[in-house]
Amino acid sequence: MVLKRIHIFVTGRVQGVFFRQSTKVVAIKNNVNGWVRNLDDGRVEIVGEGEESNINSFIDWCKTGPANSRVDEFELSEENITNEFKIFEVRY
Repeated sequence: MVLKRIHIFVTGRVQGVFFRQSTKVVAIKNNVNGWVRNLDDGRVEIVGEGEESNINSFIDWCKTGPANSRVDEFELSEENITNEFKIFEVRY
């Protein structure tokens, strides 16, 4: 089992369209732990940890988001896994 940690910034119509809540639902379905939050500049920031195959499915979803959203830019970086998360949460 290969574990992976990702850090994502999503730009576009991603606030006010249930992006954060939908991200949480998809993360839980994919056994990804971490968090999602809105940023003051209009982007959404996501940090997630999990098994590589689950993370890859989660990334694929994040590239398009929920039905009412529009992803214009998608920045993805990998980080060292920390195992600090036990759940996936929406941060405010």
